[in-house]
Amino acid sequence: MKKVLVLLFAVAAFGFAANAQNNAIGVRVGGGQGYNAELSGQFGLGGGRLEVDLGWGHRDWGSDLSITGAYQWTGTIVGNFGWYAGVGAHVGFWSYDHPAGSDTDFALALVGQGGVEYKFDAVPIQLSLDIRPRLYLIPDTDFHWGDIAFGIRYCF
Repeated sequence: MKKVLVLLFAVAAFGFAANAQNNAIGVRVGGGQGYNAELSGQFGLGGGRLEVDLGWGHRDWGSDLSITGAYQWTGTIVGNFGWYAGVGAHVGFWSYDHPAGSDTDFALALVGQGGVEYKFDAVPIQLSLDIRPRLYLIPDTDFHWGDIAFGIRYCF
């Protein structure tokens, strides 16, 4: 399953990069319970962009692997400091560790995402800080405010 998600991320990244402007690729890391990180790609689509993130994490209850995609609207606050907000979907796979043994689960959620970013003039680097709340539809209906995450991406 991990190979399939990596392949989907790579196909999306290269496909959108071929026809897009204002692209960036890097990492997005967040706190919360345990640690988690995502390979993150942003691909310009006319007036907005698509962000696709392949994530993995480990917490005290187990580990997870996910792919999240969100269409984002962007704007400028002042100079190189901007904002973005968007909506999308999240697919996740979890492995739970408990005394009775291991268990796995699948999740599907709708996401919102909002944050701020800064693009440097001297180097092609973008820094971002955002939050991504999720409304889980599968396996149970549940709302999670999400964690604040920091991103660093190479712009091309």
